[in-house]
Amino acid sequence: MATQSGGGQKPFHIVSPLLESLALSRAGGTKVYMKLENVQPTGSFKIRGVGHLCQTAAKKGCCRFICSSGGNAGLAAAYAAKKLGLPITVVVPSTTGPVTVRRLEELGAEVEVSGQVWDEANRRAQELAQTKGWVSIHPFDHPLVWEGHASLVQELKDSLETKPDAILLAVGGGGLLAGVVAGLHQVGWQDIPIIAAETWGAHSFHAALAAGRLVTLPDITSVAKCLGAKTVAARALECAQECQVISQVVEDAEAVRAVELGSVAKCLGAKTVAARALECAQECQVISQVVEDAEAVRAVEQCLVLGVGGASSIQGAQLQALKSQLGLE
Repeated sequence: MATQSGGGQKPFHIVSPLLESLALSRAGGTKVYMKLENVQPTGSFKIRGVGHLCQTAAKKGCCRFICSSGGNAGLAAAYAAKKLGLPITVVVPSTTGPVTVRRLEELGAEVEVSGQVWDEANRRAQELAQTKGWVSIHPFDHPLVWEGHASLVQELKDSLETKPDAILLAVGGGGLLAGVVAGLHQVGWQDIPIIAAETWGAHSFHAALAAGRLVTLPDITSVAKCLGAKTVAARALECAQECQVISQVVEDAEAVRAVELGSVAKCLGAKTVAARALECAQECQVISQVVEDAEAVRAVEQCLVLGVGGASSIQGAQLQALKSQLGLE
C-alpha cells in the first residue's frame, strides 16, 4: 500500500518490493538489492513523481495536462489523468514504439508525434502549454517530481536493516537522481554514494560533470533515443555537488548484450524485457564495471541497492532490430 502524500491524498504509486539478487550479488561480490519499480501501476518509478505533480496540479484547478515523453513519463501522466478524470495530450518523438503509443491511447491520452528525440517533442509540448494554457507535466525537471521520487528512499530505509553502501540508478534527464538525493537528505543518508549509469550518446549528465556546467549534446546517438535528454536537468548537476555521485557510462552494445543474456529479465523476474530495458541493462552491466573502478569499489563494500526502473515496450523483434543496428548478429 502506498503512503499518504503531503496533502493527505493517497498517491498513485505503491510500495514496491526490495529483493536481493543472488546472481548479481555473486557477480558483484557484494549484496545487491533490487528495488522493483516494474510492479508500479504504469510499470516504472515515474508514477511516483509524475503522479504527485499531476495530483497537485489538479488540486489547483487544472483543466488539461500536456506532457512530453518517450514513454514512461507519458504513461504515468496518462494514468494519473485518467484517475483524476482530466484530459491529457502526450507528445512523443517518432522513435517511440507503437506499443507505447497504443498504451497511451488506451489510457485515454491524445497522442501527438513530434520530432525524433525527446527534446524536440518537449519543444512542441511547451508550445501547446503556452498557446492553449494547458498545465505542463514535465517528465523529470520539476520540484514536485523530485519530491514524489523521494519516496523511494524512505521505502529503502523502512526495508533495510542498515543503510546501503551505495545506490545505483540510471540517469536520463536526471529526475530520479534528484528525487533520490532529496530522499537521502530526508532520511539523513546524504553520505551514501550514488552510482549514475548512462549509455554513450545519451550521456548528458556525464558530460556536465566533466565540464562542471550543463552541456547540451548535439544529438542523442545512443539507440536509447526515447530515454535520453540532450541536456540533463540543472538540479542533477547540483545534486553532484551535494552528494558523492560516481558517473559510469556503458556502450549500447554492452547494454543490449546484457538484455539478450537475460540479466535484465532476471532482474525483473520475467522473460519479457521491459520498456526501460536499456536503462535496466545499464544498471546490470555497470556492476561489473563498478568492481573495476577503485572509487566505486570503496563505495560498495557490503551492500548495493540497484534501482530497476521498469516499464513495458521492448519486445523480441525490437531487441533483434537493435542487435542488427549495432552489428551484434
